[in-house]
Amino acid sequence: MKFKTEVSLLLIAIALFAVSMFFYSYQSLGENTALNFNLAYPYRSIAITFVGFGSVSMLTASVSYSKRSKNLIK
Repeated sequence: MKFKTEVSLLLIAIALFAVSMFFYSYQSLGENTALNFNLAYPYRSIAITFVGFGSVSMLTASVSYSKRSKNLIK
């Protein structure tokens, strides 16, 4: 991959981590939220999905960069 693509993947990963942090920490305030954990944190499954996509993006960029840097050293 090109350097711009790797940087773009890393920026996408950072953005996904930031959005997932907001979704993961969002808590709805209501009368029944103390009784049911799933109602108190309704967006946690979306946040975990974003973290997964961000991790894959970061891993792809890291592997591509390490392969390219090994080729430059030789």
